[in-house]
This record gives sequence, structure tokens and C-alpha cells, in this order.
Amino acid sequence: MQFYCPSLTEYKRLATLEVKVGDLTIGNFNPVRIQTMTTTDTMDTAGTVAQAIRCIEAGAELVRITAPSKNEAENLLPIKNELRRRGYTTPLVADIHFTPNAAEVAARIVEKVRINPGNYIDKKKFELLEYTDAEYKEEIDRIRERFTPLVKICKEYGTAMRIGTNHGSLSDRIMSRYGDTPMGMVESAMEFLRVAEDLQFRNIVLSMKSSNPQVMVQAYRLLVNTMQQELGHCYPLHLGVTEAGDGEDGRIKSAIGIGTLLEDGVGDTIRVSLTEDPEFELPVCRDIVKRYTHRISHPPIPPMPEADKLPYTPFEYKRRDTAALDNIGGKQVPAVVADFSHLPVIGHQDLQAIGYSYDEATDKWNIGDAAADYIFTGNHLLNFALPGTLKVIVQYHTWLHAEDKEKYHPYFDIAGYLAAAEQRRTSPGLNFVAVNADELDTPGFNAFLEALAAGGPVVPVVYSNSPHAMAAVRRTLAELMLRRLTQPVILRCNSSTQHTADEGLVHFAIETGALLLDGFGDGLWLSGPENPGQLNNVAFGILQATRTRISKTEYISCPSCGRTLFDLQETTARIRAVTNHLKGVKIAIMGCIVNGPGEMADADFGYVGSGVGKITLYRGKEVVKRGLSSEVAVTELINLIRDNGMWVDAR
Repeated sequence: MQFYCPSLTEYKRLATLEVKVGDLTIGNFNPVRIQTMTTTDTMDTAGTVAQAIRCIEAGAELVRITAPSKNEAENLLPIKNELRRRGYTTPLVADIHFTPNAAEVAARIVEKVRINPGNYIDKKKFELLEYTDAEYKEEIDRIRERFTPLVKICKEYGTAMRIGTNHGSLSDRIMSRYGDTPMGMVESAMEFLRVAEDLQFRNIVLSMKSSNPQVMVQAYRLLVNTMQQELGHCYPLHLGVTEAGDGEDGRIKSAIGIGTLLEDGVGDTIRVSLTEDPEFELPVCRDIVKRYTHRISHPPIPPMPEADKLPYTPFEYKRRDTAALDNIGGKQVPAVVADFSHLPVIGHQDLQAIGYSYDEATDKWNIGDAAADYIFTGNHLLNFALPGTLKVIVQYHTWLHAEDKEKYHPYFDIAGYLAAAEQRRTSPGLNFVAVNADELDTPGFNAFLEALAAGGPVVPVVYSNSPHAMAAVRRTLAELMLRRLTQPVILRCNSSTQHTADEGLVHFAIETGALLLDGFGDGLWLSGPENPGQLNNVAFGILQATRTRISKTEYISCPSCGRTLFDLQETTARIRAVTNHLKGVKIAIMGCIVNGPGEMADADFGYVGSGVGKITLYRGKEVVKRGLSSEVAVTELINLIRDNGMWVDAR
């Protein structure tokens, strides 16, 4: 066991216990299961049944339904009976917050119950509490007393359970001892898991969800490490990025968080939480999961060093130390390379798609927040003047003919670079070198690493053609760290022409996002059949989701459920329409108080349903205005942002 997975270079599933949810098995090397959650009012039996059927027919292997009180929990029975009458046997999961009595009712009806240890027994008041060890133990004893009845019911009825921790809803008690940390998330779940273990109940799945993929990934890794050390076995893991949002951003954020763990064989069931109708979550789940169906047959990758010699830590974020070469590396945000090499002719109008618009009347360029830093034109030299901040990468033999060698930089393969370096015909500026991570153990690769050790303005552009490409690239970057080489690295990721647009999005997000979350990479270069503008948007979306380069507003938006008190999709669209120019501002849009101030985690502003047609606005986790009519709440949100000095007018 290397920290949290069987191997960092060979694809293997993490061994977990097997859990039965009705007739469905989760864990123990069974296929990774996909699931979703209804958004209807649970008291609307017909509506919930109809939506559940749409989800099942879209591929859901489990369907979760909210049960905020005993009434909704009791209404799970007619919902289940109607689904069974129509021939649908997919297991149902009751989603519980705050109400142990509802959980105890639901556990007698449905196949699985999800509880949130942050609010199942504790009430969150955002108070800083101080406990002696004796007082803390008393609180644990209180959890045991309140939680034991549910465990016994689950044992009696054969009901599975998910202990689902959320980053934003840790109890005041956990926050006081561990802080708002991944370790606090792990301990929140372990307190409940220890009770279940003592009662010899193991039909349990665990989750560690956060709207921040970095926090989410670290929490799952720590959880696996903790279970291995303390229990000697691992429970199955349900993966998800909570409040991921909608559209391309929601898909990117979900793919990064979920895929980073699946790349290392960690995860047994997944849910993609989008602010869209739940049946639209399932195709994204399928696109993520099918990447791992045949992964086991990948070519061998040299193993990592022993765990105690690993040159980076998977449990906390630290960016790899690199030297700054021009605008790449050091403490600078990751650069973005846009690939134009497949275009037969390149004009200044083509740059508009990557953030540069030219005004002929003034002969000036306007540069957007998501403007690429470099373009790769292959064998093309451009016949127009470039904006001042944009530079061009071209093949080495084309670069030799470029007049402006400050604007143009050469691109080599390893052999070409070594030959040019020996002849002293490299650029005094930047030299970009294509580095195939699949060739790590070859003599040519070792010669290149020796050349890097000699110094010089070299930027390796690392890629892999392996089915297990992320691990191959990670191993290469670890080798640079082990040899104390500090050249900044561009992560290059290619997509196949056989990908659909959504598959390509998932592919790029996982293969580069997983590396960025571990502190690897000083730039992104995405290549594929998609147009440069599409790929540029995806690159900036990946950097935004990994919090490594902020170029736009971030929305933390819950996926809606039966607790939601307003039309979440319509409201999210309205808020996005008037705030999407606020670079770096984080806005949370939550359907109810369960997904309220806690679930918003690190948002700057929150828009939370507090009653039918009523909205409460937050600054951070502080209530600013209560009970606003939804008709005026968006305007009041804008005023709140303005009052806090974070508003700028759209250009």
C-alpha cells in the first residue's frame, strides 16, 4: 500500500469490502456504479416516480430521494411500491439531514440510507467551542447513543448506509478540534464508522464531498489511509464533487475530482452533481467510468520510489518548485498554449476565439481574461503583427527562418534538441521540447535529463500516449523532482478523433486536472479535433476548477432536490447572466438551508432558499439579509457585492 492506493504507476482497483444495496453490489472490485438524485418534492409521489424512471432509463443504478422529515420518509413507501409495480427494481436511497427519526423510518423502507455526520446529531451554529478531552468523549458517547438505533434497524432490515461527509457542513465540534480541513472531514465520518464497527455492521459506503476538488481528493486519500491504518480494511467509496454547478464548468469540476481518484483505482460508485435535470448527470458518469473499463492492460510504467521517498505529498497541496523562465514557472499562474497547427491559414481574426480581438479602426488588440499566452502554429510563420503579450511556438526548422526570434520560440523532440544544443543552435530565449513520458527509461531520455541538469532556458512539454497517461506523466514529473531539476513543465494532452465532445471534455479534465491538483504543471497545452477556441475555454476551465488560475466568476451551485425552495436552474441562469464578468468572485446558489452556509464552504457570497419564494443572502458564512422576496433577491445580491467592493461594471 502506497499511502492511499495499491500503486501510483500500475492501474489497480483499491480492495474494499462488498456492500449489498438491494440486489446491487458495490465495492470488492465490482464495476463502478453510477447514480443520481431526484429533484422533485418527495411528497409528489407521481412526479418523483416519473423522474426516477427517467433517471433509471438514463442508466442510474441507484436513485436517491430526499427525506427531510418523517412525512417524506413515510412517503418513500408508495414511491417504491409504484416503481416496483411498474417493473423497476433499482435500489432507492433516502437522503437524510438533521432528522434521525426520518432516517429510522426510511431504513425500514428503502435499500439504503445516507446520513451526513455533520448534521445528523449535531446542530451547526458556527460557534467556536472548546472541549476538554473528557467533554469531547461525552460528545462521542452521545453520538453512539443516538446513532445506534439506526444501525440496529439497518442490520435488521438488510439496509445499506452511506456515511456522507460534506466539507461545508462539518459540526462545530469537529471544526473546533480539526478546523475546516480534510482531516476534519475524515474524523467526522470515522466517529460514526467506529460505532458501526463496534456493532458489527459493515454494510456501509463512505463519501468525502466538497465543492473544491482539491479538498475533496485530499479527504478521500486521507480516509483510505486512516481506514487502512486503523481498521485494516477499506469500505467502498462514493465519489462526487458537491455543488459542481452546470454546463461545461460543472462537468469539468466533477471530472477532475472524481477522475483524479479513479485514476488511482480509488472509488466504487459515483454521482455527478449538476444544476440540471438529474437524467443529464448519467451520461457524464458513463463518460468518466468507461475510461477505466480496459485500463488494466496498459504498458508498464517504472515504479515510484518507496513511500517515504516520494518527492511530493498527496495529502496536501504544494506546487512543484520551478525556476521562472519568462512567463512560465516560478510563482506565476500556469500558462496556456492554444494549438493552431492544424489550420491551413491563420489570420488575426482566428485569435478572437482565444481571447484576442483586433480593432482595425484603432489598430489595437483587446485582450480578455481567458486569453492564451502562446499559440502553436506548427510550420506556419504569421504574416500579421501579434498583440504584445502573445508569443508563438513553431517547429524548430521553421523557427530558424523566423525574423523575430523574441516572439517565436522553437519546438523540438528530444533528439532534435540534443543535436541542436550540441551545435549551439538553440534559442537564447525559450526552447520547448516534446517529452514522451512513455520513454522514461530510455537512453535518450536520460541524456535529456542530463542536459536539463546543465541548465538553460528549456521548457519540457510532457505528454503520454499510454492508456494510463496521467500516471506516466506524474512518474516523469516525480523523476524531475527526484533529480532536483527545476525547469517548468507544460502539460500537453491530446484527444482522439474518436471522442465525442463530452468525452473529450472529461478526458482533458481528468488527465491534466489530476496533475494540477498534486502541484504538477506550469502550463496547459490541449490538442485535438476541437477548434482552438473550444480547447482554450476548456483549458481555462480546468485551471479555474483546480484553483490554479482564476479567470472568471466561480459558481458553487447545488444540484437541486426535493428540499429546494425555488427554481434552481432558472435562478442560477439569472444570477450567472448578471455576474459572469466578476473575475475571481465565488457565488454560491443553494436551494435550501441544508445546502446553505456550511455547504457553501469558501464562497464569497451566498444566495440561499429560506422559505417558499424567500431568499437569505450571505457574505461568507454571515447572514446579511433574511427573508427577501425572490423577485428582488438578485438585485439585492448585486447590491451586496457592490457594497463589499467586489463589483465592476461589465465591459
